[in-house]
Amino acid sequence: MAETAADVSDSGQTSRTDARKAARADRRAAKLAREIGAFAKEHGGAEGQLAYLGQAGARIVLVGEDGAWGDLVAPTYAVAENAARKSGITMHEEFDGEFALKVRTGPYEWSRMAGIQVGGPSSDR
Repeated sequence: MAETAADVSDSGQTSRTDARKAARADRRAAKLAREIGAFAKEHGGAEGQLAYLGQAGARIVLVGEDGAWGDLVAPTYAVAENAARKSGITMHEEFDGEFALKVRTGPYEWSRMAGIQVGGPSSDR
């Protein structure tokens, strides 16, 4: 069966839309990679781990060489992987063992984890 002009037009539109989505994902990954790089520079290097968040995307957990930690959220797991690859940091499959031991928590984190049970800030804001 021959393609109609409408089919060809739809196909061209789809490929342009796909190209725009891919370009947007690549720009987002590049931005995240810059943010990861800035974190690593500020904390003497960094390592990371990716965590799938479902429809919300993926979390990039970062741990600096000085024990500081933070996270970023990417719109998809693929974007998170791309950002991590572009940043060049060491990535871990799991957040356990020696990697988890690098995290240094302070009084703020402990009070947030315990919450109102030990007089820390409430999470009902």
